Amino acid sequence: MDGNLEERQHTVSVFNGPAPRIRTFATEAEEFEAVGAWLRTLTGDGVQPHEIGLFVRSSDQIPRATAAAIVAGLSPRVLDDRVEVRPGSVNVATMHLAKGLEFRVVSVMACDDEVLPLQSRIEAVGDDGDLQEVYDTERQLLYVACTRARDQLSISAVEPASEFLDDLRQAR
Repeated sequence: MDGNLEERQHTVSVFNGPAPRIRTFATEAEEFEAVGAWLRTLTGDGVQPHEIGLFVRSSDQIPRATAAAIVAGLSPRVLDDRVEVRPGSVNVATMHLAKGLEFRVVSVMACDDEVLPLQSRIEAVGDDGDLQEVYDTERQLLYVACTRARDQLSISAVEPASEFLDDLRQAR
């Protein structure tokens, strides 16, 4: 906003961990089956259900995240504005509710084209300046959701995937 550009290419994190898993699938069913299998492996390795966060762009995609938890044999709990994490349940929420939370494992799902950035927000734009603001805020939402992961992060989409995933792949 002050005319300065931020450069993050040479940023070094004090944390070490595996690179994020970024995967795309042909169908929603393939996505939630794959995420569910990944979660099942992690819980088999000792990750507790309440240490898992599943985030999606909007409430329209919540069923995809809950399906992944069910495939993993876990009990999904959709978080509301109170954001109460309970032992024994996997936490499912929109990216808007992710701010301030932290989980050992995070899966950001449904990063599809027209879902991220949200097509209805793009269609409501009146001028180019507003369009850039929509893209920036949508990208920030993804960033917030991804940075909720302490140890492992998975990002997934159904093809065609969001253009934001290309940015994430290049940053690795």
